[in-house]
Amino acid sequence: MAMIQTINLTKRYGDLMALSNLNLEIDQGDAFGFIGPNGAGKTTTIKVLATLLKPTWGEARIDGLSVGPVNARQVRSVIGYVPDFFGSYEDMVVKEYLEFFAATYSINGAQRRQVMDDVLALTDLTHKADADVNSLSRGMQQRLSVARVLLHDPKVLLMDEPASGLDPRARIEMRELLKELHRMGKTILISSHILLELADLCNKVGIIEQGELKFVGTTQEMLARARTGNVVNVTVDRPDAAADALRQQPGVVGVERGGAVLKVNLDTNTSAADIASKLVHDGFRLMELEEEKVNLETAFMRLTKGLVQ
Repeated sequence: MAMIQTINLTKRYGDLMALSNLNLEIDQGDAFGFIGPNGAGKTTTIKVLATLLKPTWGEARIDGLSVGPVNARQVRSVIGYVPDFFGSYEDMVVKEYLEFFAATYSINGAQRRQVMDDVLALTDLTHKADADVNSLSRGMQQRLSVARVLLHDPKVLLMDEPASGLDPRARIEMRELLKELHRMGKTILISSHILLELADLCNKVGIIEQGELKFVGTTQEMLARARTGNVVNVTVDRPDAAADALRQQPGVVGVERGGAVLKVNLDTNTSAADIASKLVHDGFRLMELEEEKVNLETAFMRLTKGLVQ
């Protein structure tokens, strides 16, 4: 079941096309990583889904509800939106901050106290309940922002660069919190450019560039799409002679030498085993053979052109 869906979603700012016919489906329980450079359309998409921005045309749906003025209140009861900045709250302590937002969702009395205790415990902020909001570190403020959107127990979390500006420890803590929310069954849309963290957290990713969706699938499908061939690093005796022999082998696109190591580029129909067999058959002493892996950064670079609006 699609919990988040966009149908030809388009947003223009004058002559600038921020989103162009975006068609996206995110199923219930997915942790979806939304990847793209600055200006690609990630924040625009999230703001439309959060009812904060009206599309030029097309439609967005959350839990079957069409996102728009008519259903805005219902949609907001289903979602929790975490922007990429915390905002400023003067003379307010953590529990007052949460009480204020709980009241906006008509959570009152004993229920309010229980819900506040629960979200503080989940985000590991119980010990900061009486701390001034502006005294919190950036990482704690981000966790408090997550605590805020969990007060009404939304089905969907829309998170715009939740790890932006965090130090390594705070990023790890945020990632573990998001993993826990995913285990709880929340549907999570996370925009980010930290690809390795998304690979560890998300079961699906989407790549957007210049307002257009370039790819949707699992991280493994993303890596497979980006693979244009195989690269094998071979350590061998007599590397010059081995390089000449490999250049004659069908399926070898190119060979580069770096000392005793040969970097062998293969087409998609040729495997590392074929190279090993060729070298052994020709009498070379094969000391090491390793197939290079396409990582997420490499895949992202191959699937995008580096263009921004």
